[in-house]
Amino acid sequence: MIPIVDFSSWNKPQGESDKLHVANELVEACQTVGFVYIINHALPESVIDAAFDWSKRLFQLPREEKLKAPHPEGWAVHRGYSWPGLEKVSQVMSTVDDEQARRKLREVPDVKEIYDIGSEHNTVQPNQWIPNECLPGFRNSMTKFYWECQRVGDEILRALAVGLNLENESYLVEKHSGHNNQLRLLHYLPVPAADLEQERTARCPAHTDWSSMTMLFQDDCGGLEVEDVSQPGTFIPVAPIKNAIVMNIGDLLQRWSNDRLRSTNHRVQAPPLADRFSGPFRMTRERLSIPYFMSPDPESVIECIPSCMDEKEGAKYKPITQAEYNKMRASMMY
Repeated sequence: MIPIVDFSSWNKPQGESDKLHVANELVEACQTVGFVYIINHALPESVIDAAFDWSKRLFQLPREEKLKAPHPEGWAVHRGYSWPGLEKVSQVMSTVDDEQARRKLREVPDVKEIYDIGSEHNTVQPNQWIPNECLPGFRNSMTKFYWECQRVGDEILRALAVGLNLENESYLVEKHSGHNNQLRLLHYLPVPAADLEQERTARCPAHTDWSSMTMLFQDDCGGLEVEDVSQPGTFIPVAPIKNAIVMNIGDLLQRWSNDRLRSTNHRVQAPPLADRFSGPFRMTRERLSIPYFMSPDPESVIECIPSCMDEKEGAKYKPITQAEYNKMRASMMY
């Protein structure tokens, strides 16, 4: 069961105890499950609906128009359009240039297309925009949505800081300027059921996120599953809840919190049985989702938060910068 945390008392508290209650609920959920539904957050329904509308219109464009904003070659920049099969999600981290390992991962391709967007002020990760004449208004709307998500994400980071007993409520926010985040539009294509069942293709294999945290918006298709921490290898569905944010802890916050917060394996499979297949070829439903990955600024050092360490238990991880950790993970993905 995925916990539900109501953020209305955080956004409009009647007293300090209201905010503390929300913060403690959030941290408890992130300790035990690592995933949580956040309801009554500050992102309006109309804003979420508009983002899905833009995403649908984007992926309906002809392939040749989407390829006018191609994902750059290599792993260093994650912006623009990734065609099906380009990205391969993996839990494997690389510290060496291992081409054989990369080829092994790609024997089963991920059948999804992606459009990645970042801050316009991030010169290291420059955006790759579809020309305005192909989709008028898309760039302005997505840029605005990007910063709306940052605004809501900051409040979640503040709540986590309070729940972790940090003296400075802004401790995490100050390390997340927003310029190193990633807004991702995802389209899982319909595929024959046999291809998934015989593992000729995949939607998104089990993995953890390598950001601080992720805020996910789902359509009504379903298919997202989270590993049951009490039964490793068993996955439970994260059923869509209209307008809820599915928030999960990423690897960096797990390191930061000395494993107090949990970065949990999750995957995308075929939709639930009732909605799974249609037509003579038993095609899966298409699925749209919009994850927003919040990452600290590249030079930020990820080291144990003092309140998550005591005399009996020291820091479990050596300090590492976001840029160093990002390189280890990204080099295996593209």
